[in-house]
Amino acid sequence: MTDTRPIPCIGSVLWDIIGRHVHPMRRGDDRPGRIVRIPGGVAFNVARELARLGRHPTALTCIGTDPEGAELVAACAAAGVDTSLALRRADLPTDRYMAIEAANGLVAAIADAHALEAAGAKILAPLSDGRLGSAAAPFAGPVVLDGNLSAALLAEIADSPFLAAADLRIVPASPGKAERLAPLLALPNATFYLNLEEASILADMGFIHTADAARHLCAAGSARVLVTDGARPAADAGAHGVLTAQPPMVEPRCITGAGDTFMAAHLAAETAGHSPAFALEAALQAAATHVAGDPS
Repeated sequence: MTDTRPIPCIGSVLWDIIGRHVHPMRRGDDRPGRIVRIPGGVAFNVARELARLGRHPTALTCIGTDPEGAELVAACAAAGVDTSLALRRADLPTDRYMAIEAANGLVAAIADAHALEAAGAKILAPLSDGRLGSAAAPFAGPVVLDGNLSAALLAEIADSPFLAAADLRIVPASPGKAERLAPLLALPNATFYLNLEEASILADMGFIHTADAARHLCAAGSARVLVTDGARPAADAGAHGVLTAQPPMVEPRCITGAGDTFMAAHLAAETAGHSPAFALEAALQAAATHVAGDPS
């Protein structure tokens, strides 16, 4: 039976502007390459992959009513991502993200998510006004939450009764925003998707291995933590113990969005009834396919 329940994806839906160079780059380099503009943002990337896997994501975000916003809504629809519940604001420009990628990975990036941050808790209205949930009937399915939200809103979400029954799937968006998630760490209904650097920031401790990082965060009170580290083994720690798996070896060509693809594939596998071990392997395969994909 096809699962038609909506999966709210809370966070950034914006335009990605990405410059790519085929060789390694250092700070200050000026190199030829390709520059593309594509729909992106953590919430969008996860939602797009969920849609590709047959799920029904709906974006809870803020999108401007400017021409870029209209284009973005159309691009979301083409990708199977519902934006009918997204907040539209005429006074805020549509958000953007800019990155430079090279053969040695992400060189630098800047996220301009000011509209999302300015909108604040208003993007969550569908979870309380009856469209997705209410005080009498809180939303009880999977919910994707990304760290592009403001620290104040994430702290509010940690105490929100409207998400207390949800299966929260949380991703920081970047190491620079990992600390914002601290108020959510002890939630009993939260699963965190972190890279090794983000896990180290949240634990305030350096780690060499993903299993150690995931195990430490769970021992400190987190219900479940998945930690990735590029081409090195990933780990999943929780009530089932600690699982590890080796990602497939691929040539990196498209880095931005790999972690979001990992999260979406993992969530889709688990909601389809697969075991934690199967879901971890499926997520790593999906992320590797993304990284090795066509960067155009």
